Amino acid sequence: MIRHMSAHPARSLSRVLEDFGHTLLDLLYGDPDAAGEIGGVGIHDPYDEQHYPEHAIVLGVGVHGADAIGGLLRSLSALGATALVVRGPVDDADELEPVVNETGVALLALTRGASWAQLAAMLRTLLSEGDVGEGEEQTLGGVPSGDLFALANAIATLLDAPVTIEDRRSRILAFSGRQDEADAPRVESILARQVPERYLRHHEEHGVFKELYRSEGLVHVPAPTLGDEVALPRVAVAVRAGDEFLGSVWAALRKPLTPEREKAFLEAAKLVALHMLRFRAGTDAENRLRADLVTTALEGGAGAVEALGRLGLVDEPALVMAMGLAPERGEDHAHVTAERQRLAAALAVHLTAVQPRSAVALLGDVAYALFPAPGDTVYARERALQVA
Repeated sequence: MIRHMSAHPARSLSRVLEDFGHTLLDLLYGDPDAAGEIGGVGIHDPYDEQHYPEHAIVLGVGVHGADAIGGLLRSLSALGATALVVRGPVDDADELEPVVNETGVALLALTRGASWAQLAAMLRTLLSEGDVGEGEEQTLGGVPSGDLFALANAIATLLDAPVTIEDRRSRILAFSGRQDEADAPRVESILARQVPERYLRHHEEHGVFKELYRSEGLVHVPAPTLGDEVALPRVAVAVRAGDEFLGSVWAALRKPLTPEREKAFLEAAKLVALHMLRFRAGTDAENRLRADLVTTALEGGAGAVEALGRLGLVDEPALVMAMGLAPERGEDHAHVTAERQRLAAALAVHLTAVQPRSAVALLGDVAYALFPAPGDTVYARERALQVA
């Protein structure tokens, strides 16, 4: 089966560039191989005291110009950060090479048109994949268990074509390298983490999804004609666990697959199912544990201190935030439940990027967040309102 594995650990800067390079990120200066394990994602806020994870990759939202970027690189070096991401293109970028060499903090540029929120979400997904499973030696088909990005790269190598792994709603879960060899719609899909609506409508109208849902084989999709857009043909395969449709894998083709590669693609889909189930199981277990800890902390009592300790929130004040979604009359219950889960996940991405030790859990119909609020009480409340 698949034996391709990334040469870089899942939480390394080299692995981030391997998976996101050219499509989302470009390395301007720095040695990614010299950087250690990335500890998490942080967002720079010039008006607040910074609390980054150890060895963080920091998103410099709104930081422009060589002087501002150079100053931030020096500040991040003192805080032990691994890398800084700024919006590209960077004016006078050559002035920053000596600063990067001096500080040891790598400098990356975020592709124009890419969303900071999407980058934060995808970084968190990639960095958490190494946490699924019970050890590095636990693999499926030679790929670390639950590592969808490594699996996407492995399938792309088998097919000699860039691929995406998508969930049942056509949201991008992972993608391979070489996406620059595909087409503009594929790049747009990755930047938005969602297949564009016009292509979803086209696939619906031409029965692509219907065939994908019922077919056990490959589904060949001719290049669609939508205005002046130029798109490559696609070949897709459904990912199933028994009767459950988990998602699909899509390859953008510049030349037809050989019979051997078609067979390999079908076999790879079975492995994708195992990884998706493994990743989902690990995520579900983590979410259940976090929900239990947040519930215990909010209820108070004998177990609250221990729960706060396990969440890393026991030694300082924390504020509670709550977010609800009121369903409209007659709205489908399943849709409302899915929207609550999506919003809770988005809230977690946002808060943990701003304050890494935040804890978010969906309890019933309400998403609750425990937000660390060190320092002066009045300032902490104002800060929490700004974040909200």
